[in-house]
Amino acid sequence: METQLKIVALCGSLRKDSYNKKLIQLSQMLSPEQMTITLVSYDDVPYYNQDLDTNEAMPKPVAVFKQALAEADGFLIVSPEFNYSIPGALKNALDWASRGNPSPLFGKPVSLMGATVGMLGTSQMQNVFLSFFRLMNMPLVLQPQIFISQVQTKFDEVGNFTDEKGKQLIQQNLENLKLLILKR
Repeated sequence: METQLKIVALCGSLRKDSYNKKLIQLSQMLSPEQMTITLVSYDDVPYYNQDLDTNEAMPKPVAVFKQALAEADGFLIVSPEFNYSIPGALKNALDWASRGNPSPLFGKPVSLMGATVGMLGTSQMQNVFLSFFRLMNMPLVLQPQIFISQVQTKFDEVGNFTDEKGKQLIQQNLENLKLLILKR
């Protein structure tokens, strides 16, 4: 029997009806056999404070969040781009997650995707992530890159993703994430 790979998905948008959350849902449907993608919330993770970064003082939402990450075989981060960078709430959650010995992120493969209503996609935000992934020794799915611009035109009135080429690229990206995990 093949092992089921556990992927934790993090969404950079906190909006209830976020296009990036919809892309995570699409990824769940398109994921390869042997892979389960679970969206993990960090909505209640407080601002990072090193005074609270101890086993005794760590806020419960942080401990729960880090435990969910620790149980993952890999990660899927799907995020919009804010001011050419990573959205602040996601960056804060990753700051908490990067701490510890070892960090629950350290060395685990990651796929990075993003969608925006603008014309430029999320290439700047994705580029900012590269130094973080290097620091955490996280192998990144390099191809195909998923930068979805004008995402509002890619969903129909009932919420179905209509970009067939985009679906193929997402499937290939997830397959490559699976291969990265299995190579470890």
